[in-house]
Amino acid sequence: MTAREHRTTTRKVLLLGALCLLAAGGGVFAAVAPGSGRAAFESEAGSAERSTPGLAAPVVAPVQLAASPADGAQQVNPAAPVSLRVTNGSIDRVALTDSDGKAVEGSLSPDGAGWSAVGPLQFNSSYTYNFVVTDAAGRKTNDTRTFTTVTTANEADAAVYPLDGMKVGVAQPLQITFSEPVLNKDAVEKAIKISSTSGQAGAFHWFSDSMVRYRAENFWAANSTVTMDMQLFGVDLGNGQIGNFNKLVTVHIGDKKVAVADATAHTFSVSVNDKPAGSWPATMGDTRFPSARGFLVFMEKYRVEHMSASSIGLKPDDPAYYGELDVNYATRLTPSGEFIHQATDSAMPYIGVANLSHGCIGLGPDGAKWVFDNMTTGDVVQVVNTEGENANFDDGFGDWNIPWPQYAN
Repeated sequence: MTAREHRTTTRKVLLLGALCLLAAGGGVFAAVAPGSGRAAFESEAGSAERSTPGLAAPVVAPVQLAASPADGAQQVNPAAPVSLRVTNGSIDRVALTDSDGKAVEGSLSPDGAGWSAVGPLQFNSSYTYNFVVTDAAGRKTNDTRTFTTVTTANEADAAVYPLDGMKVGVAQPLQITFSEPVLNKDAVEKAIKISSTSGQAGAFHWFSDSMVRYRAENFWAANSTVTMDMQLFGVDLGNGQIGNFNKLVTVHIGDKKVAVADATAHTFSVSVNDKPAGSWPATMGDTRFPSARGFLVFMEKYRVEHMSASSIGLKPDDPAYYGELDVNYATRLTPSGEFIHQATDSAMPYIGVANLSHGCIGLGPDGAKWVFDNMTTGDVVQVVNTEGENANFDDGFGDWNIPWPQYAN
């Protein structure tokens, strides 16, 4: 080797050493050596233990969870669905319990990615649901959520009349009285399905924000059956009030019994299924206390009813004051105090001759007893030729005095 060749070889060795030192120090050449760098890491394709991006594409996507109600939610509607849904994984186990530890049943979807509670929750309760989800790598995650349902102060109830199984007359409207005012009336009406074996359609009429009635255009068909299917649990009545019940009510309609009380002829006549059944002389309200006109629906009966003049505002110095007395065979027509009853002894001479009562329909012993024994809740009397006004629509069941177009509007 000549001296020149020796110097050239020495320079190459020194240059190679410098390059190695530069690479070891992380200089620019280190970034362009992917072959040697990649071999130092375990391939993600060979292990599912990594779910974050590395030098290779990620294999396991993170589990995404959608839960309803949201964690910590309050005033949750007990009818609202309780559900879990996962993406990029599956549900391994769910336990939903109330504050007393009582479990709520649920069902898992066929794909294993969804779970939902079966049946409604309770009002004024705290719920905890613990669940375990599994990602595509088989790793499990445990989590717990809580929520509370609508409090008692926002729980709305209702009373229904007639009661389930009752037998009533053809003129009996169906009445629902809510414990709280109803603002979402359309939602309430849609939650109540009413049907009749006679095929009669009807309409709701709201007498106030808390009371609604339902009747057909004409009297119910004799001996038919009316069914009320009320699915009011969870219905939002408005102002945060939530319905707390579902109920099925069946009402049986009896024979068609209609009476006509004529204040001019002083008679009381009854037909049963459109055939005459009896007629009796009567005395009705005088000019100061005329009997209410129009249709009045029978409400309740008392074998003996105690009456007091003070209940209608009369005082002892009033000529119309009658003190206190008991009457026989009394059938109530209005809550304000109109009855059909046996006339008092002092009124007997005026039956069929003159009107001298304080608005009631007075009959002789035979007529009063027949009405008491044969007519019942939901039967109807039409009062004609009286100077009185129609009974107030909320004073008993004055529904039939409202024209149908107005009632159904």
